[in-house]
Amino acid sequence: MTIAQITDLHITTDKDPLNQKRNEDRLRQVMKAIHALRPRPVAIIASGDLVDRGELEEYLELKRLMDESEIPIYYALGNHDLRGPFLEVFSGPGAQTDENGFVQYTVDFGPMRMLVCDTLEGENDGGYDEVRADWLRRTLDEAPDRPTALILHHPPIPSGIRWMDPDPKSPWILRLEEVLKGRDQVKVMMCGHIHRAFNGIFAGHMVTAAPATSIQLTLDLTEVDMHVPDGREILVEEPPGFVLLMSQGQDLTTHLCLAGDYTPAVTYNFPFRKLA
Repeated sequence: MTIAQITDLHITTDKDPLNQKRNEDRLRQVMKAIHALRPRPVAIIASGDLVDRGELEEYLELKRLMDESEIPIYYALGNHDLRGPFLEVFSGPGAQTDENGFVQYTVDFGPMRMLVCDTLEGENDGGYDEVRADWLRRTLDEAPDRPTALILHHPPIPSGIRWMDPDPKSPWILRLEEVLKGRDQVKVMMCGHIHRAFNGIFAGHMVTAAPATSIQLTLDLTEVDMHVPDGREILVEEPPGFVLLMSQGQDLTTHLCLAGDYTPAVTYNFPFRKLA
């Protein structure tokens, strides 16, 4: 069983025609690749920065595009999103809220569980206050033995791309760490936000950040002065991509996937030789 993760769609309207066309075309490329997978994923999780400015019209545009999907879609919110306009357009199993109005919910897929967390807080940085952390604590307590994938937009670990990285001592990161320590059922934390794939460990759990469907961040790991622009390239039109989560028994495994039309290099025409 598989679930596809897409992130950082940044869908917009004709107010911004260049980004509208580019981001829509790249999203369509990713959705085509996901629908062509065999076996086909049972769900798609869109993990935040669904739109570019959090406007109602952008969410209507996003809904128009997502309504074309033959696979159920679940949503999380990022720093470019706004809860109010999002919830005006989206509802149902893929857009649930907790008792405090945060876009947080659980979905069961056979033996595994997906927990969607709401890290929306301010313009760019993530956040996870005690109210949200209490929901996560209680929800994890409900199923301590079920393999669980945690979905959150903001990675709680640094990527090395300095101008996008969080302060590891941020209160929300320390709070999240306290909740997740010793939670053996959490097999993977799936994030977005960085517009580039990377992996790391947080509170003893694997963190995997997916590439964007929109443009990617340039991989530049050098120091940067946040107050002095230096002309460096910060975004690049590398191919769009997604992550595929595979559930097999108690194991959850992720695959990084690029979307595009690629020529097959080898086909399976003869039986494989058994190695001694």
